[in-house]
Amino acid sequence: MEILSSLKPYEVFSFFEKICSIPHGSGNTQAISNYIADFASERELDYNQDKLGNIIIFKNASEGFENSEPVMLQGHIDMVAVADSECKKDLSSEGLDIAVDGDYIYARNTSLGGDDGIAVAYMLALLDSDTIPHPPIEAVFTVDEETGMNGAKNIDLSICKSKRLLNIDSEEEGVFLSGCAGGASFQADMPVTRENITGSLFTLKISGLHGGHSGMEIDKGYANANLLITEIIYSLCKKTHVYLYDIQGGEKDNAIPSSASASFIMDEKYTKELHSIISEISQRIKEKDSGFCVTESDRKYTSAECLSSDDTKRFAELILNLPCGVIQMNNNGFVETSANNGIISCDKNKITLRYSVRSSSDSEKNSVLDKMSELCRKCGLDFSVSGIYPGWEYKSVSPLRDTMIEVYRNLYGSEPSVKAIHAGVECGFFAEKISGLDCISFGPDIINIHTPEEKLSISSVQRVWNFLTEVLRNL
Repeated sequence: MEILSSLKPYEVFSFFEKICSIPHGSGNTQAISNYIADFASERELDYNQDKLGNIIIFKNASEGFENSEPVMLQGHIDMVAVADSECKKDLSSEGLDIAVDGDYIYARNTSLGGDDGIAVAYMLALLDSDTIPHPPIEAVFTVDEETGMNGAKNIDLSICKSKRLLNIDSEEEGVFLSGCAGGASFQADMPVTRENITGSLFTLKISGLHGGHSGMEIDKGYANANLLITEIIYSLCKKTHVYLYDIQGGEKDNAIPSSASASFIMDEKYTKELHSIISEISQRIKEKDSGFCVTESDRKYTSAECLSSDDTKRFAELILNLPCGVIQMNNNGFVETSANNGIISCDKNKITLRYSVRSSSDSEKNSVLDKMSELCRKCGLDFSVSGIYPGWEYKSVSPLRDTMIEVYRNLYGSEPSVKAIHAGVECGFFAEKISGLDCISFGPDIINIHTPEEKLSISSVQRVWNFLTEVLRNL
C-alpha cells in the first residue's frame, strides 16, 4: 500500500516513497545506486555509474529547447540513518516506515532522509516526464555526502557539458545558497617534558557555554572554552609560576567547544587573582554566554609530573596566538575565513591541538594554514593538514541566480534570501571541477534533519517542484 499515493505531485512523492523503501545510509548506497541505474536503463537514457556508485544520467532537451545550453541537476543519494531508542529496525537492511501528519512526512522512530532523498525524487520525476519543458539535462547523483563528500570529491565530470548547476540540497524554502566555505583540518602536537612539582593542585572546569557549529555559528560571538581555559592559565603565568598537569577540551574540530578543564600547580596565595580573572571573563562574555560557569574541584597539596612553568607559558602563548574565530568577512557581509580550535587533549608525552579552518577563498584558507604552520614550526611542534575540501566562492554576477530570483518573484510575490554559508557543501567540488560554473543550491523545508524527529513539508515540496519546473522553462 502506498502511503503517499494521495499527495501531489504524485510522480515526486511516488519516487520519494520508493527511495524510502531502499536502505541508503551513508556507506550503504549500492542498492539505491543500482535502482537509479536500472531506472535509466529502463527508460533508455544514457547514463554512467562509477565504481563508487555515483551516477550521471543524460536526457535530451524537450521540443523547442534543442539549442539551449545544458543544465546540471544534482543531489546525493545517501542519508544520515539514525533511530531512536524504541526502534527495532535494522537500517542497514530495512526500509523506513513513513507516515503523514498534517503537512509533514516523517519516518516512525528513525530519520527520514529528506536530506537528500527529495532531490533524488525531484530528479527522477523530471527524467521520467515527457511533458515538462527543459534544456538538455545532466542529472548527477552522488554518494556519501554526509560522511565527507567522497562521491563529489571523486566523481569524473569530464563527460558533462553543463556550466549551470541546480544543487537541490538545502533545507529552507526561499533561500538560495550562492557560496560556501572550503576547509581543512589542522593538527599540531607539542612534545612535553614533565618534571616532578610539589604544591597546590588546582583543577578548573569551564561549562555552560553555547558552543555550536564552527561554520554556521562562528560569527555569533560564542566563546570558545579551550581559549578561555588557556586565557586563565596565561593570565596566571604573568603573575606567578604555573605548572600545567593536564588540559582537555572539545570533542570535534568543527564544533565550538562548550566545556574544557585544566589542572595545574600554583602557589595558593594567587587564588584571589585567579577568581578575579574568572570574574573578568564572565563579565566580558555573559551577553552571548550567560550560562558560563567555572567550577573548582577540591584543592590539594600534592606532587605531580607537570610541564615546567616556561613550557606552560609557551603552550598558552601559542594557543592564544594561533588564529581562532572569524578572521575575515567578505564584501557581501558573509564570513569568508575562520579557524576553530575544536580540541585540546593532553597525555604524558604531548599536547594535541585540532583546528577546523574554513574559507570561501582557497588562497585565504591556504594563507591561514601557512601562518599556523609557521607558528607551530617556530615553537617546535609537529603539525599536519588533512581533509582538505574546496570552497565555492560567491559570484557577484550570476545569470542563473538572476533567472531563479525572477521566477521566484513571479511565483511567490516576494524576494528570496540569497546567502553564502560558512560550511562545506558539494558545490565546492563541482565548482573546482567545472571552470566557470554558475551554481545555486536550494530546496524545500525540512526540519530536524539527521534526527528521528526529521520532517519534510508536503506543501513546500509542492511549491519547490513548481518553482523547479518553471526555472527549467526559463533557462
